[in-house]
Amino acid sequence: MKIRRKLLFALAASLMAAGLVVPTVGPAYAASLTEVTSFGDNPGRMRMHVYVPDNRPARPAVVVAMHGCGGSGPGFYSGSEFASLADRYGYIVIYPSATQQAGFGNCFDVWSDAAKRRGGGSDPVSIVSMIRYVQQQYAADPDRVYATGSSSGGMMTNHMLALHPDLFKAGAAFMGVPFNCFANAADFPPTSSQCTGGTMNRTPQQWGDAVRQAYPGYSGPRPRVQLWHGTNDTLVPYSLLQEAIEQWTNVFGLSQTPTSTDTPQANWNRRRYADSGGTVQVEAYSIQGAGHSLPSGGMAASAIAFFGLTDPTTPPPTTPPPTTPPPTTPPPTTPPPASGACQVTVDVNAWNTGLTENITVTNTGTSAVNGWSLVFTLPGGQTITSGWNATYSPNSGQVTARNVAYNGGIPANGSVSFGFQATHTGNNARPSSFTLNGASCTVA
Repeated sequence: MKIRRKLLFALAASLMAAGLVVPTVGPAYAASLTEVTSFGDNPGRMRMHVYVPDNRPARPAVVVAMHGCGGSGPGFYSGSEFASLADRYGYIVIYPSATQQAGFGNCFDVWSDAAKRRGGGSDPVSIVSMIRYVQQQYAADPDRVYATGSSSGGMMTNHMLALHPDLFKAGAAFMGVPFNCFANAADFPPTSSQCTGGTMNRTPQQWGDAVRQAYPGYSGPRPRVQLWHGTNDTLVPYSLLQEAIEQWTNVFGLSQTPTSTDTPQANWNRRRYADSGGTVQVEAYSIQGAGHSLPSGGMAASAIAFFGLTDPTTPPPTTPPPTTPPPTTPPPTTPPPASGACQVTVDVNAWNTGLTENITVTNTGTSAVNGWSLVFTLPGGQTITSGWNATYSPNSGQVTARNVAYNGGIPANGSVSFGFQATHTGNNARPSSFTLNGASCTVA
């Protein structure tokens, strides 16, 4: 045994002398989503899941990927491409699960006074604890930490970049709002929100001041920002993309006029705002015709490229990053699961003449579902006006919800979450029955 150990040390020394990297000896980690139940200070009472790829460098980067309202960390793991990209590029993904109940339920706190102060408490402190845990547990690189998220998670992405510019290198916000857009918890639900009501309009200076006041006296480098929004988004209005552009360009001291514009692929209109050295500090994507349904195919890859994680040894690109076109057809649908092999959970939030409905479908069978459609009947008087994470047809009566490009797979014991906003004429009940690929589901 001693002879073998000496040989190993000699081999390691020769590799180091040759300029090759010797991987750190440590425990093996399976490439699967793992829950961490004790990760440090957690005033937001959040849950934490982490994905650690089998192949990663000695000091991997960290991406915090955050779900939308009504979702969860495991749901965003299975419904987005960040984990599969981690397998390719070797970064670690943290998937926080929010528990705050303003608005749609399970939303990230971007409205409370505590959450708007650096170190003030609530969800931001919990997320920082998760990052510190991963840095200690996996020797992650503190200079390569990134944030991304969809809807509520996109809002928290902007939030974390404002509160912790010294912690994050860059962020990509999908369908978010500017930092400090919400006045309080009562301003968060769409029925009463001035932020998402469609009329929010502040000056670039006002938006920029909000970020600067989040960490008074900070004069260091700011994280680069990527922004995404669908032009047909009615839940989080498309107009808020311009407000977010104004906020971050003001923070960087950049002109409101983009330094370049292009269309990296069909229906993706991009504006880029570079500094005097040519580095793109802010870039914004307008996705033509898209509703509240981002990210879709190829967008996560563009975010990872913007972070510089496709080649960590080179600086962030100043030329358009490579993109992967979305599939032209949805993945093939598997045969129907056996009756009772799926479970549906429904959460309805209603007001005077409107409602939102969040649906979670769990595959309780023993094999994965690849490509899904969920059929249900809306109560009389209900009409869908917009949706997220699925397509809906028709918008009333018997409705079929179908997967979008990025969430067609539901592994055994896995879940997928999606939802819609609708009007009603007095009946705000939820559907009573659901069928997944033709098989009846139990309703929780």
